[in-house]
Amino acid sequence: MDNKQQGQFCWLELTAADWQQAKSFYCDLFNWRADDEDIGGGMYYTKMYCNDKIVAAMFQRMPEQEEQGVMTNWLTYIAVDNVDDTLAIAEPLGATVIAGPHNVMDAGRMAIIQEPNGAVFAIWQANQHTGIEIRDVEGTLCWSELATLNREDSKAFYHKVLGWEFDDKDMMGMTYTELRVGSHQEGGMLEMTEEWGDTPPHWMNYFAVDDCEKMANKAQELGAVICVPPTDIPGVGRFSVINDPQGATFSIIEVITPAD
Repeated sequence: MDNKQQGQFCWLELTAADWQQAKSFYCDLFNWRADDEDIGGGMYYTKMYCNDKIVAAMFQRMPEQEEQGVMTNWLTYIAVDNVDDTLAIAEPLGATVIAGPHNVMDAGRMAIIQEPNGAVFAIWQANQHTGIEIRDVEGTLCWSELATLNREDSKAFYHKVLGWEFDDKDMMGMTYTELRVGSHQEGGMLEMTEEWGDTPPHWMNYFAVDDCEKMANKAQELGAVICVPPTDIPGVGRFSVINDPQGATFSIIEVITPAD
């Protein structure tokens, strides 16, 4: 894939308490191939490939992260034209910079942000590394979704920071907000209710699958916990929410193919 436009989801990264176990799980589940890059100090940064194209990465949780209580988790990256300019907009709006900004060798420049409602994501200014090389096919990212405490506040924040546009739709008795970069749908947003309990606001990554039921069963056989069993979304497809064996949450979705 070429350089991503500002506001496009460009990278997925798993911080794992047990990096070797995580590699095994995701390679078995999605038929990914792992390529370990030595980054020094006995640490590796592993790029994951699907159909010989990069789709994600993972690494062993750093000792300081373990001390801070960082759990195994997926981090969503969003492309920006300029990291520093983006932070100059985001911080006065109430965002907190968790890490960075800093250069990642010649790959690009990044920062990790907690937005005002609490969801955490990263921004990426590409240099040599533009991000994922394939999406929207079996075993790859196909949708990104924000669960927020306040939809209107989140819409205002992300529009100002990333330039997103929004379309509200009625879905299964609730309002679902689709977000656009130009004319292209990039993801969605929903407002959390009391039923979510103490679940914090977060970004959820959806991976495309051909058979949701089959893949959910496979994930469970590999040690994952099914949080939401395969469930139909009328007119969209069938999805499931999964915790991997170390607790990182992701979703799979079998999208309905429109009839000709």
